[in-house]
Amino acid sequence: MKKTPTSSSRRNFVKNTALASSVFIVPRHVLGGPGFIAPSDRLHIAAIGAGGKGASDIANASVDGRERIVALCDVDFSGSAKRSVERFPKAKLFSDYREMLDKMKGIDAVTISTPDHIHGPAASYAMERSKHVYVQKPITHNIREARMLTEMAREKQVVTQMGNQGASNPLLGMVQEWVDSGKLGKISKIEVWTNRPVWPQGYAMPDPDPASRPEDLNWDLWLGPAPMKPYTPNLHPFNWRGWWDYGTGALGDVGCHLIDIPYRTLGLKYPTSAECSVGTVFSQMWTPDYNPEGCPASSFITLTYEETEKTGSQVTMTWSDGGIRPSHPAIIPADDDIGGPGSYNGVLIHGENGVISTNINDSSPLTPKLYLNDGTRIFGPEVEEMPEPEYGHQRKWVDACKAGFGSEEHLGLTSSFDYAGPMTETVLMGNLAIRSYMLRRENTEGNMEFYGRKKLLWDGENMKVTNFDDANQFVTRTYREGWEM
Repeated sequence: MKKTPTSSSRRNFVKNTALASSVFIVPRHVLGGPGFIAPSDRLHIAAIGAGGKGASDIANASVDGRERIVALCDVDFSGSAKRSVERFPKAKLFSDYREMLDKMKGIDAVTISTPDHIHGPAASYAMERSKHVYVQKPITHNIREARMLTEMAREKQVVTQMGNQGASNPLLGMVQEWVDSGKLGKISKIEVWTNRPVWPQGYAMPDPDPASRPEDLNWDLWLGPAPMKPYTPNLHPFNWRGWWDYGTGALGDVGCHLIDIPYRTLGLKYPTSAECSVGTVFSQMWTPDYNPEGCPASSFITLTYEETEKTGSQVTMTWSDGGIRPSHPAIIPADDDIGGPGSYNGVLIHGENGVISTNINDSSPLTPKLYLNDGTRIFGPEVEEMPEPEYGHQRKWVDACKAGFGSEEHLGLTSSFDYAGPMTETVLMGNLAIRSYMLRRENTEGNMEFYGRKKLLWDGENMKVTNFDDANQFVTRTYREGWEM
């Protein structure tokens, strides 16, 4: 008969096994670096901005309930943020993200889906406390903030992702292969366009009307770093996009989707120059409307880039918005759309051997098309399969947070700040050119002159316009006390 071990021998086995295995017990922060969380654990996530796009961002970050949503922050829970409260009834509610992050020490990561002017201050506040961050596009309101967040992510070793979800679209690989295989030959010209703005823009700021403020809206917190002013209607919850104190216009709305395509596939860096023109509106004869506090109704911007390994030549990129689009290339049949359906938004990458045409890179079908001078036509699918929301852009960020900074999952992200920061700077460079274009002053004859309407030479490494110093005021912003970065 087989003998069973005695109680004493069992105790010795357990003791010896524990001693042996203790050699391999290492604190999780050593295994995965600061902020590392074991994959078996549930990530504790909070939302800064729980309505509008924030509702889908935090829902997708929960990965169908796999992760734990512990807190929601919003300045108005009476609006679309109610959906998030209903979806995550156990989450604690806050109106001020600073209070939330200071009180709730167990938060691992945050999604930030606010108006653009809050992105930078909220992200830096979270990152200073070693929280991983997912930030809607553009990651910041101005160039200086984008550089700060890019550097802070490395310093704090936190996992980051910008909310340009199309960056995770696998069909981008098709465009990348066309570029990498040299099918286009040397590439020297890119055209990008959009039908935005699709919100009111290009007119004077509405007058304040404090009496009309929604009862549940915390207006002071909504303003954040922007100058204090009485409640002004038609800004919250969406039309803030067209005003420089809060938004970044058409470029900020879709530039990080559209410009992402050539910036990524061609390996572009900082632009070397920028110039622009904007549409002029005349409400009275010979006197153009002048509303420098807001974005124009339309604009045309030209950015230049140094040659890269993938382009083989210097590159000029043009951006047009307000419904202005490029001319139809001769190589593309006249009845074919350029860009996306209806040619409303798109990207054209011109090479010596042909043209690549794509749609906006958000959650719309990318519809990549290659037209070559030799008659070759290669088209991607017009209908895309999306097995998980937004190509898994938020879920991949969550997985990377759990794997830790520097992990394979982290390095595999398509829009971490190492990439998204410089790309956002390119987008915001267009806005710097617009704002410089609108500068005016009284001349010696008593007339108003626009003195910033020139080509701006850009030192990307030092974030500085080298030939027109007045433009450098738009590299950053003035912050209201208590909201500085």
